[in-house]
Amino acid sequence: MSSLAKEQSRESKNTMFTVLSNHRRRYVLYACNQANGETTLSDVAEQVAAWEYDKPINEVTSAERKRVYTSIQQHHLSKLEDAGLIEVEGDRITTTEKAKNLDVYLEVVSEKNIPWALYYVGLAVVGGFMYALAVLELLPPMISVSTVAALFIVIVGISGVAHYIESQQMKFHTADMPPELEE
Repeated sequence: MSSLAKEQSRESKNTMFTVLSNHRRRYVLYACNQANGETTLSDVAEQVAAWEYDKPINEVTSAERKRVYTSIQQHHLSKLEDAGLIEVEGDRITTTEKAKNLDVYLEVVSEKNIPWALYYVGLAVVGGFMYALAVLELLPPMISVSTVAALFIVIVGISGVAHYIESQQMKFHTADMPPELEE
């Protein structure tokens, strides 16, 4: 990859991170994806207001809806459009292929959880320790190296499935609600 291509790729990533750094712009994408990629600014503003004010859509006041509508219209749509994530035509908003293929995983870690990367490092440390104990024959005689290996394979497999399921829920195209709002 040439230096120019690397620079353009880095610039593109920086632009994407900047655009997605604002929660309201992410909410606009979630709302559009809920509507299968095509909706109106009014419907998006109503859904975003409901998320932000933590209430059902039918309980959002006209003042709350207008506040969100104005902000989205004046500040956020142009940034999403410039990044190539949406197309705006009048009141219609359509997500682009770029947005449909945007699988940004938002690792939202609550206070009760640890990040997956740290989990896997810990799993590797525990597995290595158990393997060393088995090789040095410091475990009870009925626990062999192959028993430790089989147990470790099962644990890694279950962890992988759990991680896959959680990461699928974090994709833009599958979320019913922005992950940062789910608890």
